[in-house]
Amino acid sequence: MESRNPPSTMSMRLSSFSLTRLGQWLAVLLPLTLTHLRGLAEADLDILAVLLLVQSARTRQWDWAREPWVIATFCWWGWQVLCTVWVSPGHGALGQSLAAIRFPLAAAALGCWLLRDDVWRKRALWVTCGCGLYIAFQIMVQAAFGRNLFGVPRFHDGTLTGPYTHPRAAAPLSRLILPMLMLGCTLIEGWKSRWSRTLGLCAATVLAVAVMVLAGQRMPFALSLFGIGICALLYRPMRPAALVAAAMMPLLIFAASALSPGSFSHLVVLARQQLTHFSQSPYGEIYTHAVVMAQEHPLLGQGYDAYRHHCDDPATFHGLSWLSMATPEKGWRDLCVQHPHNHYLQALVNAGIPGLILFVLMVACWLKALWPGRQGSAIAIGLFAAVFIQEWPIASSSDFMNLPLGGWGFLMLGLGLAYRNGFQDRARGPIS
Repeated sequence: MESRNPPSTMSMRLSSFSLTRLGQWLAVLLPLTLTHLRGLAEADLDILAVLLLVQSARTRQWDWAREPWVIATFCWWGWQVLCTVWVSPGHGALGQSLAAIRFPLAAAALGCWLLRDDVWRKRALWVTCGCGLYIAFQIMVQAAFGRNLFGVPRFHDGTLTGPYTHPRAAAPLSRLILPMLMLGCTLIEGWKSRWSRTLGLCAATVLAVAVMVLAGQRMPFALSLFGIGICALLYRPMRPAALVAAAMMPLLIFAASALSPGSFSHLVVLARQQLTHFSQSPYGEIYTHAVVMAQEHPLLGQGYDAYRHHCDDPATFHGLSWLSMATPEKGWRDLCVQHPHNHYLQALVNAGIPGLILFVLMVACWLKALWPGRQGSAIAIGLFAAVFIQEWPIASSSDFMNLPLGGWGFLMLGLGLAYRNGFQDRARGPIS
């Protein structure tokens, strides 16, 4: 019996090592798949979630599951599953609601296990920032030459598409540009001269704002500015650079009117129209319809993906006196898109007021876990700001679980958990 134990222990260690190494390579590949291979990105996240559960079961290490942000996430998920079972389990909603926990589990795998190792943590960060730099470079190439590196021209309305065929590069870039900028800060801080450091930070920040201006999407532009402001607030050396970028913004927007008139039109002309007539804008009409649906089912909502499956109920075909009373030009069913374009409205429609409260609590626990504090590194601050703007409530957004933008959000969450202050220096167990 004694002679069998060492080989068994050795084989278990080798198996654990192979699982860890597989997960670490998947973590490094995840930004690449999110950039261009959406199907593989979803498979990557799914495998990361499964690997975490397998590794935890093998080693009997479940400390990560006792962290407050994980508990809050499971509470939100569990309530949404119960609402779906009780109200509307059809349309495949029950299976989707059960599977919704896989992306938070993937973030836990990144932050609490795979990226605890400093080498792999840096590799994942550099690949992530490299993907952001690639998207920004494609935007600049298309602005300068009219086509991206794949020969794709600007969109039909004149906006820039970056490396894609449709203008969807700005949303992920608005998140990625924050850790990219803060990584640049860590590199610039190594320069000897104080003036050179200040000028370097100013140049990097102005360039980041200029790229977001060229991207020409209103909400990503506003969120990126908000994120840069958060970084400047928490990282003192960034403050002069943020002020310089704010002062340069009118000039950058004016330059965009010549280099990319479509971007200027989206940022200024269309934004002004939608803000002054928000209730009659497509977003205002969709938000109104979502609130009406939530009023009809305030306690349990209508289950997972409720807006997609139940928005054509004639009982909800009316406006709200305090938001919008106008009938949409193409009829109420024209508002039946895939989701309500806001994470908090989505939580409300899916699982009622309790679901919204649990969702807010979950996001608050995420941000508390990511909070860099006064001694936090520049990179930790950038990742905190990226998750903060990802879940900022006053914003239009894609579906909470939709890829690639949702995947970028969970990647930022996992990276931020790995970089949180002091976490990587704790005693290292197999999982947490």
